[in-house]
Amino acid sequence: MTNAIVLCYHALSPTWDADLSTTPERFEEQVAMLVRRGYRGVTFSEAVRAEPGDRTLAVTFDDAYRSVLELARPILDRFEVPATVFAPTAGIDAARPLNWPGIDHWHRGPHETELTPMSWDELRMLATAGWEIGSHTVTHPRLTQLDDATLSDELTRSKAACEQQLGSPCTSLAYPYGDFDARVVAATAGAGYGAAATLPRRLSPAGALQWPRIGVYRADDERRFRVKVSPTVRRLRRSALWHALEASRGLLRR
Repeated sequence: MTNAIVLCYHALSPTWDADLSTTPERFEEQVAMLVRRGYRGVTFSEAVRAEPGDRTLAVTFDDAYRSVLELARPILDRFEVPATVFAPTAGIDAARPLNWPGIDHWHRGPHETELTPMSWDELRMLATAGWEIGSHTVTHPRLTQLDDATLSDELTRSKAACEQQLGSPCTSLAYPYGDFDARVVAATAGAGYGAAATLPRRLSPAGALQWPRIGVYRADDERRFRVKVSPTVRRLRRSALWHALEASRGLLRR
């Protein structure tokens, strides 16, 4: 049984009240708590490869927002914790806020600049500092809704862009929206990825290309975060009982 904790963040902001953002103060408290508990910071790919008994912490960020560089990195540097950024390659260096369903309603408002991504130069800076830069596809689509040719293009072209820009292999991916199925996993393997991050309700790893993360969001205050990373809760979320409970909830919602 793995002791790795893999967290999924998106943006940091003291004022942006989006669900996918958290405040720098909360972020620092969350990282500090896990470091005090003896967790060792690693990249996502290192966490996937870690021995089952290793107490490792992988902090990941989807979408490559600039707030990760400006607000998260100084905090992580103080704790000597690296991180992994999953970059949607079409938006990097585009000189405009990112835009896709789920974040598009923030455009043309006071928080539009929160959607600004990092540049390739900034991602290279993070890679040089020991961070991992993975793919988040080209355009951030729901991969299960794509035809085979478009799915392959999203996976291979984003991987190639990361490798060309960073000068090193790109071996990890985060599925946009956490959306994947068996066909997507097979295409991910075919594209040459060694690890892929999900956001499932059940935390039991189903292989390196279906590696579960714990999503952390605006509503996760200290109490909620402690529950999410609790060994007891994580054990429950890995169990067949949790799977049965989720299945029964699904039936009740029908």
